[in-house]
Amino acid sequence: MPFTPAALDFLVENRLQNSRTWYQEHKDRFRRDVYAPFVELVEALTPTMLSIDPQLIVEPRTDRTISRVYRDTRFSRDKSLYREVMWCVFQRNKKLYHGLPGFFFEISPDRLRWGCGYYAADRSAMEAMREMIFQKDALFCEMLRAYRAQDRFALENERYKRTRFPEQPEELRAFLDLKSLCFLHESRDFPLLFSDRLAEVLADDFLILAPMYRFMLKMESRRPHDSL
Repeated sequence: MPFTPAALDFLVENRLQNSRTWYQEHKDRFRRDVYAPFVELVEALTPTMLSIDPQLIVEPRTDRTISRVYRDTRFSRDKSLYREVMWCVFQRNKKLYHGLPGFFFEISPDRLRWGCGYYAADRSAMEAMREMIFQKDALFCEMLRAYRAQDRFALENERYKRTRFPEQPEELRAFLDLKSLCFLHESRDFPLLFSDRLAEVLADDFLILAPMYRFMLKMESRRPHDSL
């Protein structure tokens, strides 16, 4: 079953109510309108994701590929109990690999977002990326060609305010000055969200990002072991 406007309605109302009691009383709505479509989406994307990387986790359940709807407020000033954003993510096992990149799809009442990258890459991963750029690593060159050839995804990360590499071409500085690395597409195409085409579009887009993902996996392999 595709997503419907009821999914976004629930996320908005649940966030505004901000009540465990209300959520428990309406949990059947969450499971029907939000969770079940995510399960079906993960299942539909599974063949494509495993073709990209057989080690990706593809189990269609919470905390494996599907996010929780409630927030961890222990370390946040915002004590709201529930978020109005839900997502699915495809990553390798985080217990076996450190700081992994992944593929993601996110919905909220304001927008849709999907792409591939890090939630927050650490410095050692980014230094490994810079070394690969300077060495003209084959996977970096492949990734750069793939990035140039598409117009769906943009680099979406915070950059250092002052470049450390003024002598480098602008195209390379776009990567060298990043604090993390993510290729992101943002959309307000809610008719796509509510259509049967969603999984097909995401599968095609994730295949576009496969060279970017392979590059990031090599970044991880090049990180100093003592930083793990």
